[in-house]
Amino acid sequence: MASRFADLTREELAVVVPELLLMGQLIDRSGMAWCIAAFGREEMLQVAIEEWAAASPIYTRRMQEALGYAPTEPGRGDVVTIFKGLQLDIGAPPQFMDFRYTVHDPWRGEFRLDHCGALMDVEPMGEDYVRGMCHDIEDPTFDATAIASNPHAQVRPIHRPPRSDAERAAEGHPHCAWTVVIDDAFPEPEPVPALAVNAASRAATLELAPIDPADEGLADYAGPLLSDIDFAAFSKSALVRIADEVCLQMHLLDRGFALAVAERTETDAELEKLRRKQLVGVAGIGAERLARALGLLDLADPVAAAVRLLAVHPLLNPAVYVDATLAEDTLVVRPSPAHEDQAWISLCGPGWTGALQAVVRAVDAHLDVEVSPLPEGGGWLGRVVRRTEPAPEADEVAVTRFSTGATFAFQPRRSLPITPV
Repeated sequence: MASRFADLTREELAVVVPELLLMGQLIDRSGMAWCIAAFGREEMLQVAIEEWAAASPIYTRRMQEALGYAPTEPGRGDVVTIFKGLQLDIGAPPQFMDFRYTVHDPWRGEFRLDHCGALMDVEPMGEDYVRGMCHDIEDPTFDATAIASNPHAQVRPIHRPPRSDAERAAEGHPHCAWTVVIDDAFPEPEPVPALAVNAASRAATLELAPIDPADEGLADYAGPLLSDIDFAAFSKSALVRIADEVCLQMHLLDRGFALAVAERTETDAELEKLRRKQLVGVAGIGAERLARALGLLDLADPVAAAVRLLAVHPLLNPAVYVDATLAEDTLVVRPSPAHEDQAWISLCGPGWTGALQAVVRAVDAHLDVEVSPLPEGGGWLGRVVRRTEPAPEADEVAVTRFSTGATFAFQPRRSLPITPV
């Protein structure tokens, strides 16, 4: 099955890919708020650690292989391999998490964050939340991500928040800075148990169409490390593959979230409730950003715009993962690998339409989705309709809107090669 992203132009894809990366970051702006309410701050931190450590090593390797910068010897990647992975990771969306890289040699490097959107989100909540994110969560998850490139890599802070009043007031002061050192003498970090569970999922092993090397533009990221990735330089084929891979990153992270939350809930109903809240928040804000980026808010027919938005939303992608057919005002969903993984789409259907509503209402608050089971069973049909009265914003979307990522604007950047210093 062809990718649904193939229906976009190369120019549209170059805009959509960073939007998808940022949307992945918003998963936790949505989910962790409800985890705090359900389990308290300390358990929320543990959920965040477990979900990222169960997902990022898998999707980092997938992107390495897709874009041709995987180490020639498994597990022997250098710091450039690690930095390229971060540039294509939903944990570090471009500019919102403004990583600046320095390479000393293949085994030593540094990065700093000139802007950290995640810090901007939690700093108003107080020092305990800042320390929880910048110390408790990042210490194990940076190393867990590096496992995918080299298990003997260590990521350690030079400086990091909490920030003083003077640091907050200072112009041009990096929010944090870290060293990355690879040494065979460093012990390998112990993977979280959920990593093996997630690695056996359909999302982890899903085969996507290879990039066409004959397509105009870059077909890989095998060249030098760049200060900022110029997504417009990639071919359409490469951008389609990147978009599908980023959607899989979200599904793998959501699986990590579900596995971590399941350890802390007593019933399937409790787990489902928290997963749905997480999904509605990120689905709604992500849909708003995608709709703006693609100019869908300017279309004369809001129903047609909403269906086009559904077609590029991670809820329904990649196409080989989520079996969905969209035409005119309808959406037909059938059993698929995503249902086997109990992915986001498995939460939707005749019994619950909250996420679908959040997506279409990003175009027009009057829109709704009516869902009914297919006559032959095993799937459902959704129809986008327009109501007379606008619907109020869902609480879950309002909570996620707290993030500065809801309104963050990408800026043009020059893409320059980084050489060892």
